[in-house]
Amino acid sequence: MTEATVSKTEEWEPKILAFCCNWCSYAGADLAGVSRRQMPPHFLVIRTMCSARVDPEFILDAYAKGADGVLVLGCHPADCHYIGGNYRTRRRMALLEIVLQQYGLNPDRLKVEWVSASEGEKFQTTIVDFTERITELGPSPLKEVQ
Repeated sequence: MTEATVSKTEEWEPKILAFCCNWCSYAGADLAGVSRRQMPPHFLVIRTMCSARVDPEFILDAYAKGADGVLVLGCHPADCHYIGGNYRTRRRMALLEIVLQQYGLNPDRLKVEWVSASEGEKFQTTIVDFTERITELGPSPLKEVQ
């Protein structure tokens, strides 16, 4: 490893995108914030009405534009405000993981988690754990292609 490579790696910080459902996980994120739970600042929350509204194309586009990891957070199964949205999300994301592998992207760069409005602590631990995982994986290999 050259010295230039080492300095680039040391300066690198992960870019994480978190799609949060309006009714549960976004409220959980808000609870984590007002509870002053410590989280790394390397993520951006995108509020969606339902986790089922997160099209796999949005996630692929996020990776293409430089995201190192993507979280999809929604209501717990059977608690979706739109009846079965989170079941559709679970099926879509399982298929998307296969597509990511075919493109040579580690499927660990995508995580689906169910976080309710009262689970601010779970939101925080999800963010911390996922940030650690992405940090271990390093920069997205798609950045090298760009």
